Amino acid sequence: MVQPSEIVQHMEVVGSDGGHVGRVDHVVGDEIELTKLDLAAGLKHHMIPMSWVDRVEEDTVCLNRTKAAAKAAWRTKM
Repeated sequence: MVQPSEIVQHMEVVGSDGGHVGRVDHVVGDEIELTKLDLAAGLKHHMIPMSWVDRVEEDTVCLNRTKAAAKAAWRTKM
């Protein structure tokens, strides 16, 4: 299981299909907040649960779902 401390700011987040989901802003509790300064994120903060993280490879967070599935289910931070 990946520990929140393994995930740091500016890491790329990719789906299980290799598709770009976003970049890490920071970890808040059991969620990862993606930076809003990313065109793929629609210039809004989105939250994804740590339970979606499959593994961390160097500077990349790899999810256990595809890019499309992650974007369909992420939570937009208001």
